[in-house]
Amino acid sequence: MAARIEDYALLGNCRAAALVSKEGAIDWLCFPRFDAPACFAALLGTPENGRWKIAPTGQVRSVKRSYHDGTLILETTFQTDDGIATLIDFMPSTFTHSSVARIVVGVKGRVAFDMDLVIRFDYGRTVPWVERHDPLTLTAVAGPEMLVLRTPTPIKARAQHSTARFSVSEGERKVFTLSHQPSHEPVAEAFDAEASLAKTEYFWHEFSSRCPDVGPWSGLVKRSLITLKALTYLPTGGIVAAPTTSLPEKLGGKRNWDYRYCWLRDATMTLLAFMSLGYFDEARAWRDWLTRSVAGNPDQMQIMYGLGGERRLTEYELPWLGGYEDSQPVRIGNAAATQTQLDVYGEVADAMAQAIKGMLPRHRRIEAIAEVIVPFLEKAWRQPDEGIWEIRGEQQHFTHSKVMAWVAFDRIATVAGTLENGGEFSRNCRRVADEIREEVCRKAYDPELGSFVQYYGSKCLDASLLHIALTGFLPPDDPRVLGTVAAIEKRLMRDGLLLRYETEYGVDGLPPGEGTFLVCSFWLADVYVLQGRDDDAHALFEHLASLCNDVGLLAEQYDPQDRRMLGNFPQAFSHVGIINTALNLHRVQAPAQERAHA
Repeated sequence: MAARIEDYALLGNCRAAALVSKEGAIDWLCFPRFDAPACFAALLGTPENGRWKIAPTGQVRSVKRSYHDGTLILETTFQTDDGIATLIDFMPSTFTHSSVARIVVGVKGRVAFDMDLVIRFDYGRTVPWVERHDPLTLTAVAGPEMLVLRTPTPIKARAQHSTARFSVSEGERKVFTLSHQPSHEPVAEAFDAEASLAKTEYFWHEFSSRCPDVGPWSGLVKRSLITLKALTYLPTGGIVAAPTTSLPEKLGGKRNWDYRYCWLRDATMTLLAFMSLGYFDEARAWRDWLTRSVAGNPDQMQIMYGLGGERRLTEYELPWLGGYEDSQPVRIGNAAATQTQLDVYGEVADAMAQAIKGMLPRHRRIEAIAEVIVPFLEKAWRQPDEGIWEIRGEQQHFTHSKVMAWVAFDRIATVAGTLENGGEFSRNCRRVADEIREEVCRKAYDPELGSFVQYYGSKCLDASLLHIALTGFLPPDDPRVLGTVAAIEKRLMRDGLLLRYETEYGVDGLPPGEGTFLVCSFWLADVYVLQGRDDDAHALFEHLASLCNDVGLLAEQYDPQDRRMLGNFPQAFSHVGIINTALNLHRVQAPAQERAHA
């Protein structure tokens, strides 16, 4: 059985990622990019589906781990009866190869270790052909894929496992590397892992040292910033929602989705996070990825794309994997990419407006995109859709979707008003924005509840209604907003954290039940800031911060009853929430105010 989600740490090189447990097992690894078929898939099955474990042979008395400050270099220190040893794990920050390096260092006494390597290509299904390239080098080949293992100690074959036993004394270092390459090419030369460690340390320090002071949350913000960088596909600037697939939103349930893609919905808040911290190169790369990906007919705009802007994200299931803690099915691809979700047009327009406001160099395609979005959205905003939560039930007139359609016209009107000869276009957009606001206030507000509702005619609540204040659709002190926040607190709060919505009413077409959705609680804290409820905002943020695991990472959801993380991990949007809410609490002119007053 895989470890608890919160017991994993992230390794990455801004192209691919791995998850390593406290027990020293890499249970998830996709080479050579985030969305490639995993060669270690024990996370979603058993060790026979692929993993790489290096751990003490005897009983472990204690385990402590941490990242080197300001980096993604992980140290796991094991204490045994015989001594203390540290396992250093990292993925070298280079474009010349895609690898994992593991260095075992003796700290005290003499500690015996076992290494167990199980390579299974194609998400744990394909057993490779393993050959000895030289006494300390193995190659594993299946079809187009090759992994090359280099070790300081002889390897034995046992039941389709590659194993070794070794010991380290104080000051001794044992270096293991695993590299990916195409199988048709000659085996690449070994790289110097120790030199690569120093270069990787420099890479991350150069990036993270520019993070500004955010008061008592500086360390948390820096770790979240590093995590966002690690989830960035450096060749294109796209940012994956998470490096995993099918980690469940409810243990044993069907809410298991592939998050190794780039969502437009994350655009504005991610852009604000980068710009607010002064990372304009990363913000520009993300903005440019956005403009490339959405280019084309507006009626073909998707809610998510592949790392390079790919559109075909066909969803299918892997029946040979049992799923994390028996949560099936395991899904690859994401059928939500073909859904109609009107809010993404607002997110794109808002991101473009914030980029201009943040003084990013203008992109030649921004005005053109706005010009084609407007005539399409003038008709489309009146239609039902699947909404922000990508329901697999009947389409509805979701309030959040209408609000974000308003955002699209509002932001485009604002930008057009600054352009020469843009007056008439701006006035037309403002007219449509006013029409949307009038309809939403008439059809989505329930006087009996004193609150806006999830969709027209319903009595359900939804945390996405918080965006009514966060986007500036209505002032945060509007009585209807105050009533909505109070209703959300009353009906969606579980042990101080928010659910997305009430799943028991079946709007999403799925079995009910899931954890609290962490980014929703960050939204609530941001609304508290806008409403001047600073004590409530601080208390909620501190509660959220306390949920981070021992190396500062958050998943998508949290189960307050079982006190454990749920959903894909680590989740980019949760870490965007940490950054923006910390800035909202720390700065006079905060991201929430920037967005609400766009």
